[in-house]
Amino acid sequence: MSGAHDEGPGEGSLQGEDKTGFEKRMESWIFRSRWLLAPFFLGLLLAILALLVKFTKELAALCIGIFRDPESQIIVRILTLVDTSLIACLLLIMTFSGYENFVSKLGVGEHEDRPAWMGKVGFSDLKIKLIGAIVAISAVELLKAFVNLHELTNDQLAWKLGIHLTFVVSGVLFAVSDRITEGKGNAAKQARKGQGTESQG
Repeated sequence: MSGAHDEGPGEGSLQGEDKTGFEKRMESWIFRSRWLLAPFFLGLLLAILALLVKFTKELAALCIGIFRDPESQIIVRILTLVDTSLIACLLLIMTFSGYENFVSKLGVGEHEDRPAWMGKVGFSDLKIKLIGAIVAISAVELLKAFVNLHELTNDQLAWKLGIHLTFVVSGVLFAVSDRITEGKGNAAKQARKGQGTESQG
């Protein structure tokens, strides 16, 4: 991307004029191909609908058995509701951010219900939010396992704990790598800014 900024005045337009009609049509179709991603995001919305059905079913079971089921089972059902809600929120963030980043901006303007993070979550931020949600979901699953500790063997519990720790370490590594990349990008911007000041002087 930095190469595009290094072009002299009019150089980019000259390159555009040199392109043949075939190249222009091909690039136009490549640009329009981003709409092939739209069905994926619609599919994620359908997945949220499926989660709503699961959530309603689990909530009904909780309400029906609240006076007869043991406390551990009630806690597991509540944790399942929390788990389902986290997954639904994750899918919604992925749908909104993915659509705005790769397909088209959502034309809702300055609607009062527009989420504060809309339009501000880039691909890097989306990865961090994704791994963060996965860690949270894994933590809920691990808590459910500890509530039903008598039903699990030591090996099963060790696997669940190991998988959760893997997610945690992966999240930390993602965050550190993004921070390093962001720091390098800021340093490069400062260097270019300094060079521009020197050339003006």
